[in-house]
Amino acid sequence: MIPLRLKIATQRGEPFIVRLNDDRHFLDATYGRMTAFDAQLEDVTANAALYATNHGPLHIYDTDPTETHGDVLFVVPDRKIAHRFIRANSRHNTFLVTERCDQLCVMCSQPPKENHTDMFPHFEAAALLTETGKTIGISGGEPLLYKDELFGLLERVLTARPDLRFHILTNGQHFCEEDAGALSALPRDSILWGIPLYSHKSATHDEIVGKQGAHGRLMQSLAILARTGSAIELRTVVMQPNAAQLPSLARFISSHVPFISVWAIMQLENIGYGRQNWDQLFFDNSVDFAPIASAMNLVRARGIEARLYNFPLCTVPFEYRELAPQTISDWKRAYPDICEPCSMKTECSGFFEWHPHNKSYEGVRPI
Repeated sequence: MIPLRLKIATQRGEPFIVRLNDDRHFLDATYGRMTAFDAQLEDVTANAALYATNHGPLHIYDTDPTETHGDVLFVVPDRKIAHRFIRANSRHNTFLVTERCDQLCVMCSQPPKENHTDMFPHFEAAALLTETGKTIGISGGEPLLYKDELFGLLERVLTARPDLRFHILTNGQHFCEEDAGALSALPRDSILWGIPLYSHKSATHDEIVGKQGAHGRLMQSLAILARTGSAIELRTVVMQPNAAQLPSLARFISSHVPFISVWAIMQLENIGYGRQNWDQLFFDNSVDFAPIASAMNLVRARGIEARLYNFPLCTVPFEYRELAPQTISDWKRAYPDICEPCSMKTECSGFFEWHPHNKSYEGVRPI
């Protein structure tokens, strides 16, 4: 698995943001001028790379500097670690802005915690150092529990860096009429709001997210986003409790929220509450793809884009494989041995690193 934390040593006391560079010409050409956040590679030994920074020398251990060149790190001196906030060679960079949440989803991969540390200034600094044209994910917990901080970050970063894009995952419970001005002021083609809807039935949706009234509140938020022209990625994790309802949900989407940019039907991740509840939740689409096919056919016939996220291609019928992009983040993507001879491995999402292959799809096979 790709490491997201690096072992470091530095004389600095307080945490700081730094961008690694082992080639000054490359940095100037790719990111623009050098800044106070940039670190220049000075020396490489058997187990460490030494960088010169505005905060003094920084040692990074057991890492090839060619693999971290251009990365933006959040350095935490007292813990002797650095978090790779931005990996220059990756399409999958996400800021986890909080672990607090006001829902308790039965399949949550990031179970909520009560504590919160405000990292928004560090995330903003990292975003401004990002390579041209990148998309940055924002996730939680629930990011909109800190709405003012989030909107402020988006406004400042996109004003300074209009080349960047943000993909923001939110439960859609916190948009209100007072946000219309702020939403309208944001560049609409720069932000995609990823919002879950699990059923056309309010009772089923509310039970899945563990919050009474969540479905109704979500509909209000979607209406506000629609009026402000915001781009919406509606997300539905397919599970045993809602799989049979997917065609009905497709009809609901096409009649009630046809303004969405894309509907993503997603496979379950075996971590957090998803792992605890796996036997009751996991739906094997390699055995029964019919409700998914029916749902996708319906919305696509009505002009709504639909995609399959986190689906191994061999579990998807041939005619739907082009709708299943490689969505599992590179740092948590894995392929079992059976995938080795597969002709479509390089295009396939594969499996989450922690996927239980003893409780998995029946139809996994090389293509």
